[in-house]
Amino acid sequence: MNERIHQLQKEIAEKRKEILALRKQVPLEIINDYTFKDKDGKEVTLSSLFDERDELMVVHNMGKECSYCTMWADGLRGYSEIISDRMPWVLVSPNEFAVMEAFAAPRNWNFRYLSFHGTDFGYDLGYEKRKGEHSSFHPGVSALIRKDGKIYRAAQDAFGPGDDYNPAWHFFSLFPKGYDNWVPKYEYQ
Repeated sequence: MNERIHQLQKEIAEKRKEILALRKQVPLEIINDYTFKDKDGKEVTLSSLFDERDELMVVHNMGKECSYCTMWADGLRGYSEIISDRMPWVLVSPNEFAVMEAFAAPRNWNFRYLSFHGTDFGYDLGYEKRKGEHSSFHPGVSALIRKDGKIYRAAQDAFGPGDDYNPAWHFFSLFPKGYDNWVPKYEYQ
């Protein structure tokens, strides 16, 4: 049985390499220079988030209403410095900034977060679904690059239980009960 597990893990590693190679072949998708709100209510353009570098990671968060998104954001506290060393990154949310800040401050989020409330950013990048006057948001990540004065999305991926972006699911899956109907919470003991 252990040999079969080892073989499957090797196949998954090979499939990951295949996915990475395929992502490099996907045409770049042009992205508008959206405007977000920061903690002072000031407008911040997407292009300014790149600083002097040409890559930017954008984490699409559903807002304080989602305990799953909260878990991903909480987990990013530990990776913030590591990711920032490689590239600038930001977490964006449909919540108004004041709501985000009141939620994030006691959670000690040590990274930049901005509000895209009232913009088409989430919708245009595929993380917002609209039905009449109602919207639903989905979490994920976009890999943006700046080239020749324009912004492009080079890749994207969704967040969800068992994904590669939150190791908690993988730790839980090592045990016979797996996730065992576990769901993220806003507070842990």
